[in-house]
Amino acid sequence: QVQLVESGGGLVQAGGSLRLSCAASGLTLSTYAMAWARQAPGKEREFVASISRSGDKTYYADSVKGRFTISRDNAQNTVYLQMGSLKPEDTAVYYCAADRRSMFTFPSLLKSGTINYWGKGTLVTASS
Repeated sequence: QVQLVESGGGLVQAGGSLRLSCAASGLTLSTYAMAWARQAPGKEREFVASISRSGDKTYYADSVKGRFTISRDNAQNTVYLQMGSLKPEDTAVYYCAADRRSMFTFPSLLKSGTINYWGKGTLVTASS
């Protein structure tokens, strides 16, 4: 049984930093591209960042580029999202996702609702 468990969310002041973790089990992490997405209250889930199976390539939404960094440790079965210069508009539930297809397809897979696996999310609140 595949499980993705996010942690590290919380309340932070605008301008602050947080690091999210996604612990994976029940799958061979190195065979999956991984991503983070987020959903703010009253809004649709949106793509944040993705990373290739080996971790050598990353891809970011324009809204977080230069502020967030996605990384992975396949030996530890964990994916990370380092978030900096947080803004109130970054407030959302952040979800970890896994899919066997290319890391660049996550935005379209998100819209079609066909991503292989999702975690249950962790709440990030950036206060002004």
